[in-house]
Amino acid sequence: MSNVIATQHLRRTLRIHRLDNVSVALVDLPAGAEVDVGETVVTLAEPIARKHKFTHQALATGDVVTMYGVTVGRATQMIAAGGRLTTGNVEHVTDSARSEARRTDWQAPDVSAFEGRTFEGFHRGDGSVGTANYWLVVPLVFCENRNIEVLRTCINDALGNDPHRHYKRMARALLSGEPLAGKGANEEGIGEEVMDTPFPNVDGVRFLTHSMGCGGTREDARALCQLLAGYICHPNVAGATVLSLGCQNAEASLLQAAIAARDPEGTRTVHFFEQQALGDEQTLMRETLSAIFDGLRQANEITRQPAPLSKLVLGVECGGSDGFSGISANPLVGGVVDRLVALGGSGILSEFPELCGVEHELASRCTSDALAARFRDLMSAYQRHAGAVGADFSMNPSPGNIRDGLITDAMKSAGAARKGGDSPIVDVLDYTEPVTRPGLSLLCTPGNDVESTTAMAGSGANLMLFTTGLGTPTGNPVTPVLKIASNSELARRMFDAIDFDAGPIVEGSSSIDALADALLERCIDTASGRYQSCASRLDQQDFIPWKRGVSL
Repeated sequence: MSNVIATQHLRRTLRIHRLDNVSVALVDLPAGAEVDVGETVVTLAEPIARKHKFTHQALATGDVVTMYGVTVGRATQMIAAGGRLTTGNVEHVTDSARSEARRTDWQAPDVSAFEGRTFEGFHRGDGSVGTANYWLVVPLVFCENRNIEVLRTCINDALGNDPHRHYKRMARALLSGEPLAGKGANEEGIGEEVMDTPFPNVDGVRFLTHSMGCGGTREDARALCQLLAGYICHPNVAGATVLSLGCQNAEASLLQAAIAARDPEGTRTVHFFEQQALGDEQTLMRETLSAIFDGLRQANEITRQPAPLSKLVLGVECGGSDGFSGISANPLVGGVVDRLVALGGSGILSEFPELCGVEHELASRCTSDALAARFRDLMSAYQRHAGAVGADFSMNPSPGNIRDGLITDAMKSAGAARKGGDSPIVDVLDYTEPVTRPGLSLLCTPGNDVESTTAMAGSGANLMLFTTGLGTPTGNPVTPVLKIASNSELARRMFDAIDFDAGPIVEGSSSIDALADALLERCIDTASGRYQSCASRLDQQDFIPWKRGVSL
């Protein structure tokens, strides 16, 4: 966002934007403490917990609360100067109806240190480049989930790849009363055993399960097939085996048409198996297992080769956000997005409920009036759909968000939008639409972490950055997900789930620019297979399609 300032005062408080009438406590502050907020010194009327916000001056009932330079709430009662913002004295309100002229003032960051850099990726026949190399096993309908799980067990056993073997040993030891090997995850050997594999150039087989495909609307069936096509044609996927029951709404022909639209040259190998046509289960298993092993042999012929950074498509997400997310991890990720865009790459900013209140800022960054109008139309349609079932974007903050200082959806959104950096918006996509233009795209998804990450991978993200202040293990079946902690305490406590620490930004020991360069280096290492994300080491493969319709 424009005109953002980040002046720390004695490393105790932060006023994010020059127009803000509230500041963030960086440490626990006692009642009566005097803090400098730039224009005046405020005496705190009550204790302010770390990550929470306090007023610069007294607010009367109806006065707006401004943070990040935008309206993030309205006082529902008198709040004293130096008073804490709570759900009891502030309600959600935005100024999203305000229009802004088209912004043309973006200054690309200095990327001279990354010009000419490459990553080691898997080149596909359609011109895309993968950061990993998987074979995919996909059900068209939930009736096939059990068969998918049987295949998962059989394939992992045949390849000697049991991702949960360490926990099985732990369970046996606990049952028998034997001493455990150690307390920490690394001491238990989680993710550290390297097994010989007959397919060294393949990162694994990924098995998707879901609750859709039949019993919903035809719209949901079509959306599911579009999403699955996005995964099958994903840069990180060499090919797929698809299981169908035979009578479901999500017909094989729908998926085949969606695949053909994304991959008209037929560069992906896809095998379809219909259980009702094959008959007995043993035949189904023999046929699908043979196809999977044939696919693995084919995928193993592809090796990593240098690719320009412009082939990276970076999806950005936040989950388990806290009061520091919008001032450390999110702007840090935004800095990486801006760097990648300057290098010719692409970014995806999703979670439309978490853009509520900053629509005017994002619309002003769209490169055309038509894109700005499509963004507003998708946001309005989403809000109407939510309202029809008694929901509202204002209900978005979770109890954990509120407990850590994110009082309103607009406050959460203003910080969440910073993950998208400051570059122009070149496209606005509805759910399941693929990224086709270099630069930053907006993608309509829910705020739900896994539904959103699932959607971004389906639209082509071959790498994801996921910010968190409270902690989350979320991953994705085909796209590496790097977790960025908003604070160092979280990075230390959940060390096995966090890939990068943005805490030094809050502490004042490092700048956003310096850490953005370091995080981009981590992205390059991950895309090249030199670094394995924590989510991948924990075998976190979350996949939830967005059910936009109703069940019938």
